[in-house]
Amino acid sequence: MTALEPDASTRTLPPAGRAALRAGVVGNFIDNIHVFLPVTALAPAMLVIAGPSAAATAGALIIVAMLLGRPVGGVVFGRIADRLGRTRTTRLAIAGTAACALAIALVPTHEVLGAGTVALVLALRFLGGIFVAGEYSAAIPLAMEWSAARRRGLMSGLILSMAPWAQATIAFAVAALLWVLGPEQYAAWGWRALFVAGAALSIGMMLYYRRHVVDAPLLRRREETEPAGQDDEGLSADARSSAPRAGLRSLLVGRWAPAFWQAFVLMTGLWLLTDSTVLLLTARLSTDSLIAPEAVPLVMGAASIAQALVMALAGHLSSLVGRRRLLVVWGAVAGVLGPVLWWAAVHAPTLAVAALLAALLQVATVSAYGPVAAYLSERFPTEVRSTGYGSAYSLSLVLPALYPFYVPALEPWLGRHETVMAMVAIGGLLVVVGALLGPRLSPQDVDAGLDQVAARGAR
Repeated sequence: MTALEPDASTRTLPPAGRAALRAGVVGNFIDNIHVFLPVTALAPAMLVIAGPSAAATAGALIIVAMLLGRPVGGVVFGRIADRLGRTRTTRLAIAGTAACALAIALVPTHEVLGAGTVALVLALRFLGGIFVAGEYSAAIPLAMEWSAARRRGLMSGLILSMAPWAQATIAFAVAALLWVLGPEQYAAWGWRALFVAGAALSIGMMLYYRRHVVDAPLLRRREETEPAGQDDEGLSADARSSAPRAGLRSLLVGRWAPAFWQAFVLMTGLWLLTDSTVLLLTARLSTDSLIAPEAVPLVMGAASIAQALVMALAGHLSSLVGRRRLLVVWGAVAGVLGPVLWWAAVHAPTLAVAALLAALLQVATVSAYGPVAAYLSERFPTEVRSTGYGSAYSLSLVLPALYPFYVPALEPWLGRHETVMAMVAIGGLLVVVGALLGPRLSPQDVDAGLDQVAARGAR
């Protein structure tokens, strides 16, 4: 055991380990600030950015641009993190995210650049998606590698619950700025201040990583950290030396392909739930409900808070009942109850009822993300963990992210709201199927080192 390693018996962490866990939580909050900025912050300013003739289409394309950039970042930066280290890769990705946010804050209006404004924002959002994916592909596995085994589920829930907290923060910030500045001044410059604030947060996080966070001992060459026999994860030197070389090919068709494709199915289901109950619900509440468009950020903000609280609980609960059991049950609830709650939320008669139903919807569906950070980290060994995590988490969002194209095509056949309800049901089904294809990961199974859990899951 090295001086920086957590004590297995006391489950205590050195300062570097605690810093990595704090950075994982706060960093994922900042990461998701950049994810949700265009969803809410750009919507009231879209006439200034895209012009009256393209405002609706441009809003959807800006969201999709970042979603499509994330698979590239997950693969590229995941591989870099496995080769060069998690901390160094995280700093690089955070710097790129901050630069993209600042550049968006400075883009000319549609009156100055015409269609070039939207094209520039699309390009920057695509690049931003690459860097955002690079951050979570390195920083979240790093936090899981530092976490004690029995706390991985809890830390997973806390880290991933930062996504709805970020969504709520953006929603309330936009609502506040609209109230203080008014729609005209917000569209003129208020939205730019939010992107500048996001960039400033990223720069602060990058400095924190530089000063306080280091890679976990597990990432080092274990032949060097353990003198002989087995390493701290229970793997022999012979087993380590005969392991296949890490890389994207080994994920897609090689040694870790079963784990990757199983996680891919699971995550595709979760992304379908996310797009339908967060992105599409936000849009439909603005256009199809009795709620005033100005009140929609408040509804989604309240729902995000409920989602965040339950997501953290779900992560810890998975350590008590088992990862697969929790995901199967949650997916089944999402597939059965989710469509009903979605329809009811869109048809809610009052603001309070809409907020309550949206909260119940997000709790029943996307709160299932709680154990995902731990689960994906436990499915892949150290030498391919960031590549596996980033690829499974990001490549799976491609098909769900294309919803602006296939939802309108299906609506004449299934109905406007029924199409989205079908997406929710299919998402829940895929979560169930993906979890059943994976290992049990009972409480006894996950109470071990990450590589030992990954080895058990591969058998």
